[in-house]
Amino acid sequence: MADKPEQTYYIDEDAGLDSETQDGTQDLPYKSLGYAVLTRTETPKFLTRKSVTGEVPEGADASARLEWKPVAKAALKKAVNYAKTQKKKAEKEKEMMAIRLKEEEARQKVLEEAKKVVLEEDKSLPAPVKIKLDDTSDKITLGNGNDVKGTRVRVFGRVHRERRQKEVMFLTLRDGYGYMQVVLTGPLSKTYDALTLTRETSMEILGELREVPAGAHAPNNRELHADYYKIHSHWKAAGGDDAITNRVSKDTEHATLLDLRHLTLRGETASKVMIVRDAVEFAFNQVYKELRFRKVSPPALVQTQVEGGGTLFKLNYYTEEAYLTQSSQLYLETCLPSMGDVYCIEKSFRAEKSLTRRHLSEYTHVEAELDFIDFNDLLDHLENVICRVLEVTLSNPVIKQYIMDLNPEFTAPERPFLRMKYEDAIKWLNEHEIVNEDGEAHKFGDDIAEAAERRMTDIINRPIFLTHFPAEIKAFYMQRDKEDPRVTESVDCLMPGVGEIVGGSMRMDQLDELMAAFGREGIDPTPYYWYWEQRKYGSSPHGGYGLGLERFLAWLCKQHTVRDCCLYPRYFGRCKP
Repeated sequence: MADKPEQTYYIDEDAGLDSETQDGTQDLPYKSLGYAVLTRTETPKFLTRKSVTGEVPEGADASARLEWKPVAKAALKKAVNYAKTQKKKAEKEKEMMAIRLKEEEARQKVLEEAKKVVLEEDKSLPAPVKIKLDDTSDKITLGNGNDVKGTRVRVFGRVHRERRQKEVMFLTLRDGYGYMQVVLTGPLSKTYDALTLTRETSMEILGELREVPAGAHAPNNRELHADYYKIHSHWKAAGGDDAITNRVSKDTEHATLLDLRHLTLRGETASKVMIVRDAVEFAFNQVYKELRFRKVSPPALVQTQVEGGGTLFKLNYYTEEAYLTQSSQLYLETCLPSMGDVYCIEKSFRAEKSLTRRHLSEYTHVEAELDFIDFNDLLDHLENVICRVLEVTLSNPVIKQYIMDLNPEFTAPERPFLRMKYEDAIKWLNEHEIVNEDGEAHKFGDDIAEAAERRMTDIINRPIFLTHFPAEIKAFYMQRDKEDPRVTESVDCLMPGVGEIVGGSMRMDQLDELMAAFGREGIDPTPYYWYWEQRKYGSSPHGGYGLGLERFLAWLCKQHTVRDCCLYPRYFGRCKP
């Protein structure tokens, strides 16, 4: 019902409500002038007040707040303009809603018709050959769509991308081995499954392999022209708000991506890193076999420490106390007399409450021990292994392309690596005014901090063997340099962008020297009997190292953090999924 002319409406900015429950009377005032104007079609009189927080004239009592006053002309003009804008928006939204409803009705009609389209395989066609999406073997020929027929194949995979072009659908299928472009035409593009297709849906597709048209591009320069496909009901991926593209994207926070790691792994970057990881681990195994190293599998449950007690994960082992291993080194050393040079690729655990981009609580450790060597032999071997692993990895054209996709500027390091003694590194840091963690100049005996070490490596911009660290900042078992007993025959391999990826040393081979080291560190040698007794029964000069596979991959694939270089990262505060 229309209001009478010159009807007065009341606005109480404190106690009013902008709601349909209000009628603008003194008893049920509105809260804002804009809402009041928007609600009324005529231009009535408006009175306003602040019943709680309004100013009280000097000398008046609090009841002065309850007085109604006419609204200012400027405020009324602003409110009228606001109301006009809101009405236009409402009308526009109403129009858009009507369009959307019409489109949805048309879409539902199309979907109902699509349900009537039933696909049947043409049994008169050649029997299909089942292949992986990257298969390019001799059994496969490509047709040109005219005179030459291509091999009819059966493939399985998930929808990685899809797009429509008139009545043609182009799909990119993924199966973990490669990608394939698929073309759906005619009835195949008009089924209910096709019209409601979502990314990550699994499909079985049959069709003819053809060359892509001139000027077009597709994986392996071919595309599959489908003649039949199946999508089982439980193969369909979620859509709408639950669609994978809504849950993980380039804008999703990193912590959320790690919570959804099972979905993130389906992305191109994450999957490429994992595939490169597989190739690198295979390369390490191949290279060690070329060098006649034997692989062993040391225990993960131990009762001794290697890298200091502060980073041990303790657990109850029946009636005893045990730890998760920090390193397999000590066990590898016991294999030298019977097996020769040995290596392992196993998990190591460090209970460091560290959240840096290069630390994990659980990581893959490539460790090796070499018998009857000197320190220079150890450095030469390390350089050879790193370079040869890269050669083997890059010899696979698919893996090489993945690495270049991830790290376009990658070039294999040149030999020899720069060899720099710790003492010279201290001088270099001071010459370049790179201070220690206390903001002071570095001095001999400092444990060079990660930031300073990485900055030096990035400036020099080549792999560095940083050697001869002071004994006080290194592990108890490291051999001292005979020419300078202050330092050990130890090495860290530093890579630009990451820092340390390898730590190694010569090991003490004299029993009395090792027992003295136990004493200096305050370590009871009794639980280590199996380790130090090696020196009682035919000792030898030997050395070894540990390489962090995730750090190696972070350098090779140019990943910001080692967390993205393992399947499901474990670090301080994260043990899921």
